Amino acid sequence: MTSIILKTKREKSLLRRHPWIFSGAVKQIEGHPAPGETVDILSPDRTLLGQGAYSPSSQMIVRVWTFDPDEPVNASFFRSRLEKVIQTRRFLYRNCDWKHLGCRLVNSESDGLPGLIVDRYADFLVCQFLTTGAEFWKDTLTELLNELVPNQGIYERSDANERKKEGLDTRTGLILGQEPPDLVEIHEAGYRFFVDIRNGHKTGFYLDQRVNRGVVAGFARGMDVLNCFAYTGGFAVAALKAGAVRVVNVDSSADALAIARRNMELNGLNPELAQNEEGNVFKVLRTYREQNRQFDMIILDPPKFADSRSSLMRAARGYKDINLLAFRLLKPGGLLITFSCSGLVSRELFQKIVSDAALDEKKDAQILQRLSQAPDHPIGLNFPEADYLKGLICRIW
Repeated sequence: MTSIILKTKREKSLLRRHPWIFSGAVKQIEGHPAPGETVDILSPDRTLLGQGAYSPSSQMIVRVWTFDPDEPVNASFFRSRLEKVIQTRRFLYRNCDWKHLGCRLVNSESDGLPGLIVDRYADFLVCQFLTTGAEFWKDTLTELLNELVPNQGIYERSDANERKKEGLDTRTGLILGQEPPDLVEIHEAGYRFFVDIRNGHKTGFYLDQRVNRGVVAGFARGMDVLNCFAYTGGFAVAALKAGAVRVVNVDSSADALAIARRNMELNGLNPELAQNEEGNVFKVLRTYREQNRQFDMIILDPPKFADSRSSLMRAARGYKDINLLAFRLLKPGGLLITFSCSGLVSRELFQKIVSDAALDEKKDAQILQRLSQAPDHPIGLNFPEADYLKGLICRIW
């Protein structure tokens, strides 16, 4: 077994069971580990602290598989981890239609499997192998998933930017079983959605907004709603099913809006109640401002604006811009439901950005509710970085 030896006082995060080791914390590498190979992690006095996957191209040179020095990292190890996370999802959705369920089965570090994302869409599994460790064990993980979770096919969507930071090429395509159809239907809390597994954002759908769609529904009755970054209309379906009088969906993707329209029909909703507008959200909101249009509810669910610390200031300006425009377009008493999925933007910073936007627009607003990600996207107590999705429901008064 090859080993990495940490510098003096750099083992503290490991003792708190944090799964990341940055290259600057490493004093010495013993042996010649291949990318993704399991290495022992040794303290400066050579105490064995755990085992992890080696990633020479990444700032995070090791991601910890286990903090138990006596636990071998092998197929049995991964079987045990997968059985635990599947059991957790079975518990979370014990009262749901499992056959048509859309949910996250594996949430990377928070489920003890760094670099592995697995989402279930009815009878299909969609996997992302985002790190060298996950890539190294890909065949084993795929075989175990196929054995433990009944499915018609396992599809790979390893096309996220994280792989480039690991020195890995992006990859998509069928791994096992049948090719997924163009659209897979899932059921969620009384809603039905079509999901494009092969070409959609992330793995095809925003599963992390599951609970928040229900929250929106609780406020939507009688509302004229503007749904920005609408994607395939998840929030629009929830709002209209709850009695919203109209929804305007704005998104830059014509393909996504086409699925949004089909999702209206799938849920028995009148498509005429939803206006789809293709375009850049920033430009569309400015046009609406010039037209003096106003709405009872505005939903902002933008993509990740900050993927590195160097982009944080630019991201903050982007968030402030769209929130400022939204405050301008809200009727008195209107609701702004605003999100950030940028992990580098803290909850405190996001609230300050939204507060500054209201201040610049001279709007008095109050926070009615704080929002987060669905429970199938758990946050490990030893891994606070998993707390990436934050939202606010604000009312101007």
